[in-house]
Amino acid sequence: MKKEKGKLFVISAPSGAGKTSLVKALLEREPHLRFSISYTTRKMRPKEEHGRDYFFVDHAAFEKMVSAGGFLEHAKVFDNYYGTPKKQVQDILDNGEHVILEIDWQGAQQIRKAMPECASIFILPPSQAELEKRLRGRGTDGDDVIARRLRDSVGDMTHWDEFDFVVINDNFDRALADLTAIVNGKGDNLSRDRPGLALLAKSLLATR
Repeated sequence: MKKEKGKLFVISAPSGAGKTSLVKALLEREPHLRFSISYTTRKMRPKEEHGRDYFFVDHAAFEKMVSAGGFLEHAKVFDNYYGTPKKQVQDILDNGEHVILEIDWQGAQQIRKAMPECASIFILPPSQAELEKRLRGRGTDGDDVIARRLRDSVGDMTHWDEFDFVVINDNFDRALADLTAIVNGKGDNLSRDRPGLALLAKSLLATR
């Protein structure tokens, strides 16, 4: 009997929406999910491990993989490249396991083009004020950087309606429950075209 193929879930969000924390909690809650490890040309940071956090390679090796068609998507962020390995994702899916990709909206566009059968999820904050509060709460950036991140986040949020599902992270446990429902095939009520969502999105994108 042929093994049923797994499903690919692509999760995106603006900075400060809580995506990384939600994905980490989701993976702990749902052990049947696998996280796709990206390749990067940036230097390894303290406490990071090759093959756990990223596959760390030099520019020549990365560009060779690009030429060979080895990535589902790749992008240059500042001076470094990041990419999602095609074979790793395909092998996991062929083994009947579900894969989670945590990626920006641009990468999500590339993934949807390469694998239109994927399910894409966008995470929104409940308000711009809450988003700013979370960015300030990190305590790592000055006012200028926070203002730029907020502008960038609003730009990212204009792409919310490109995704299949939208989760509002106004309460962490509820947002986690929503993500869990989606990956278990029970997220019909979380589709992007549900009543009231467009109105919330409009308020999030309003110029302050």
